[in-house]
Amino acid sequence: MAGVSNFESGHTDMVHDAQLDYYGRRLATCSSDRTVKVFDIVGDHHTHLADLRGHEGPVWQVCWGHPKYGSILASCSFDHRVIIWKEGQGNQWQQAYITPGNLHTASVNSICWAPYELGLILACASSDGSVSLLEYKADGTWETTKLPGGHSVGCTAVSWAPAHAPGSLVTSKQQPAGPVKRLVTSGCDNLVKVWTHSDLGWRDGDSLPGHSDWVRDVAWAPSLGLPKNTIASAGQDGQVFVYGELPSGGWDKRLVHDFKVPVWRVSWSTTGSILAVSDGSNAVTLWKESMDGVWQQITQ
Repeated sequence: MAGVSNFESGHTDMVHDAQLDYYGRRLATCSSDRTVKVFDIVGDHHTHLADLRGHEGPVWQVCWGHPKYGSILASCSFDHRVIIWKEGQGNQWQQAYITPGNLHTASVNSICWAPYELGLILACASSDGSVSLLEYKADGTWETTKLPGGHSVGCTAVSWAPAHAPGSLVTSKQQPAGPVKRLVTSGCDNLVKVWTHSDLGWRDGDSLPGHSDWVRDVAWAPSLGLPKNTIASAGQDGQVFVYGELPSGGWDKRLVHDFKVPVWRVSWSTTGSILAVSDGSNAVTLWKESMDGVWQQITQ
């Protein structure tokens, strides 16, 4: 968010998430005050555009859809629901879809739009342990599906894999035909789980152990500059791991750092080469893998 100075959001309670859209021109924020706010960002200036009301509890996350599908924003809340908002004419926002009351029976903690090549699909992770998918169909309706299984205690985060295999844009090697549907989830069962979609539907393939407490966040790296699938995880145990998929199957695990305090969020740069970590001491640090495979902090 270079060029954007601190500003008063207007929320009346704690702000839990802030996300720029694809072009970096709009900012969405969400709060325990049950509202989502949308701002226009130009240089150092921001203009408040809209307050989106509809949730009945704290709103944990917001996520912008790809502009191919118009101006679409999703939000998830402690009230067990996900709302998908669509902008109409004159900055008028409407609820395009709200999940049925029986889809999740506890807080929805994390949402993530699939790569646009896969269609308009939102993955949702809930404290009830399950992961749901909301998919926009050609007839204008939304279809909901639940992934089988899930996490035994609660699901904390979800992240999609890139639609194309790592290196497929720069290599002539034989690659899987068409886009790939995979995602990763984290849970209060101390596990990271990788899910793959095939002709038989969704299945959870690899469980990636390593954490000794709740896994708070998980992020699949963009494949733009990477030779292999890479996942980062952040734990209540203070540890951040990076998992790399092996050509023979399975994943190798490397400890990025033990922060000695709970780690809340991990996020990748657009090339997948730099990992940002937000920890319980209110610090945000940047990490990069050295040539010999050791993760080192980038001093700013």
